[in-house]
Amino acid sequence: MTKTVKCISPIDGSVYAERPVLSRDDAFDAAARARAAQPAWAARPMAERIALVRAAVAEVGKTTDRMAVELAHQMGRPVRYGGEFGGFNERATYMADIADQALAPIVIEDSDTFLRKIEREPHGVVLVVAPWNYPYMTAINTVAPALIAGNTVVLKHAAQTLLVGERMAEAFHAAGIPSDVFQNVFLDHDTTSALIAGRAFDFVNFTGSVGGGQAMERAAAGTFTAVSTELGGKDPGYVRADADINAAAETLIDGAMFNSGQCCCGIERIYVHESVFDAFLEKCVEIVKGYKLGNPLDPETTIGPMANVRFANEVRAQVTEALEAGAVAHIPASPADDGGTYLSPQILTNVTHDMRVMRDETFGPVVGIMPVRDDEEAIALMNDSVFGLTCSLWTADTAAADAIGKRLQTGTVFMNRCDYLDPALCWTGCKDTGRGAGLSVLGFHALTRPKSYHLKKA
Repeated sequence: MTKTVKCISPIDGSVYAERPVLSRDDAFDAAARARAAQPAWAARPMAERIALVRAAVAEVGKTTDRMAVELAHQMGRPVRYGGEFGGFNERATYMADIADQALAPIVIEDSDTFLRKIEREPHGVVLVVAPWNYPYMTAINTVAPALIAGNTVVLKHAAQTLLVGERMAEAFHAAGIPSDVFQNVFLDHDTTSALIAGRAFDFVNFTGSVGGGQAMERAAAGTFTAVSTELGGKDPGYVRADADINAAAETLIDGAMFNSGQCCCGIERIYVHESVFDAFLEKCVEIVKGYKLGNPLDPETTIGPMANVRFANEVRAQVTEALEAGAVAHIPASPADDGGTYLSPQILTNVTHDMRVMRDETFGPVVGIMPVRDDEEAIALMNDSVFGLTCSLWTADTAAADAIGKRLQTGTVFMNRCDYLDPALCWTGCKDTGRGAGLSVLGFHALTRPKSYHLKKA
């Protein structure tokens, strides 16, 4: 019996899409075809590779209406937000724009006697294992620079958004990128691990759970295949006494609730100086009470269902445990909350770090808010986490934000904003968030290896 991967729509629990997974032999054949195609792809002028990637991105842009509807069906994001092409295009375009500079040789000496330089060489075949929560944008973070740098790419997308890889492959092939240079595949976990362990790939980029990242590293053990990971997060916000309270509340609550809280760098815990705590909380509650939970295909819906009932159940469990331990809930249940994927957003106070909702990744529309006495207490609480992706500081004092940022265990420090990925800056993390360097010049460096030349001319 053929094994399949299914996308269960969070809208109504129906099977929205289903595809057969590759057999182990077919999977190794796909990887072999990618390896065979890589030298010719890398031999093309970089300007040609860049042009083809730009054309592929433009092809995706022709189907943005379809993208929004399909994402609503697959993972529940309301159609009113229009899909992901804006960020998809921004990231790919930026990486295309900086490619010449980022991949240029570092010339140490070019004299009558010696040519000494360091060049960047593609790894070879890159496996991209992409998540469902921002399926186009997270995939393009690696796909675009990997192809531009001369690698071939095999994309394995999450089951929840299995159409996304197909749509990207359609667009990339229509733009002229050879079918063996960019492949979309459906794989089960065992076959994926076998491919990595069998050295089918030269670089693996994984975005997903901590457990998934550990499985990738175990599969690669002893192969010396580089594995780049972006895993869990529990990103904090800190509102200082001098912050613009309205702006902080509006932005941090959006960072906590947008996409039903299913954001890698979403805000999951907020610390507020005690002098402005009440005013901040009042504004946050006002904002969330204005949300409309409902069918993501309805343009009036502002917050849709969670992608899977399993995810929603984990959020409910964390909230229930917190309430039993003394937390206070501020948002009444929505009439649309069905006990399944449709989950009411929630703000909790009287929370502590003894509660899972303030320690474990929630990945849902819930945020805990705690008062703090000063910067020292806020720094200690922000660092009291096994994760480290981003943090958000709210203050009118840039020098203070810079000084606090230096003491935080995180990949990115935001001031007066949050939940944004700037393609000019390195996307990275620490602790259980994993290790990697995406986008920016460093993203190109991660997707290539240095190669030194020491040429004596005479």
